Amino acid sequence: MATQNPGNPNAAAELAQALTTLEPEAVVELLRAMRAQLGEVTPLTRSERQLLLRRSKTSNPVLQASINMIGAHDQVSLAVAQPADGVRRLYDEANRWTAVEDELRTLLEGVAGANLVRRQRIALIAGQAYNIGTQLARDPANAVLRPHVEEIKRLKRVSRRKKPGEAAPSPPPAPSSVTPGSPKP
Repeated sequence: MATQNPGNPNAAAELAQALTTLEPEAVVELLRAMRAQLGEVTPLTRSERQLLLRRSKTSNPVLQASINMIGAHDQVSLAVAQPADGVRRLYDEANRWTAVEDELRTLLEGVAGANLVRRQRIALIAGQAYNIGTQLARDPANAVLRPHVEEIKRLKRVSRRKKPGEAAPSPPPAPSSVTPGSPKP
């Protein structure tokens, strides 16, 4: 592998090219190891996340002014049980971790997009195989393909059926025979 020059702006690109592409299982192992090293990872339910987002909606100027108030008087610092410097460090840390959030979100979207493209390719190849197999199965010399074609047809029919919980929408109620102003039956 080539030696790395810290001043070289292309060092990361050279390193990426030098490394082999990771297998999915290796990526999962790396992510799990990284998660273990992060320490504070807090999975939240959707409702918990929404509640915390609502509670923490405070503008940066208000946050800064509040932190300054903590530092301005000892009674405020004692009341919140936090020194101003500690709150500033927490604020700085939260801001730095947003960069991590953004990178992870970008990585996740990239992986999901690549996997969607893979699935689309697979579907295209499967469709081509089915069409070719259907054509070849017409010839008695390729009779071995007929059971495969029939199984695919059966599976396609099954997948198009309505699921038990997916009942067809009910028709709108019939108009009432009662006209406004007339007595109800």
